[in-house]
Amino acid sequence: MILFTLACDSGHRFESWFPSNTAYDEQSARGLVTCPFCDSARVAKAPMAPAVARTDRGRAEAPTPQLPVPAAPAEVPMPMLAAEPERQLRALLRAVREHVVSTAEHVGDRFADEARAIHYGDAEGRPIYGEASPKEARALVEEGIDVLPLPPAPDDRH
Repeated sequence: MILFTLACDSGHRFESWFPSNTAYDEQSARGLVTCPFCDSARVAKAPMAPAVARTDRGRAEAPTPQLPVPAAPAEVPMPMLAAEPERQLRALLRAVREHVVSTAEHVGDRFADEARAIHYGDAEGRPIYGEASPKEARALVEEGIDVLPLPPAPDDRH
């Protein structure tokens, strides 16, 4: 896993984990990497300080001064991995996705063709979802066909 510092075109900086550099590049190209503050998909890697391995292992090191360790509280709270608003948003996105998946027909990569057929009356009107490239989605919108991106499951993004 790699932790990248990212920045959007509005100047918001944030961090995100990716399985690899290639995974970041693929997700970014598909528009899946978005700013958590403004939802902009114009995100790029920000300059980061690299973690450099030490090469002075054979040298004698000065002893590290021992600092007093404060007594641990009786009950240590679990660290918050995400703020409450973020957890609520993730739950909402998960619920929206589950609703669409349970009530609509998955048409896979035929989405653009099926959406056109429904729009022009060549196929029965029904809720559908599937995959479309950004180019296909833009073409549908330009034709006046109402489409919305289905948010990825929050846990699938990173």
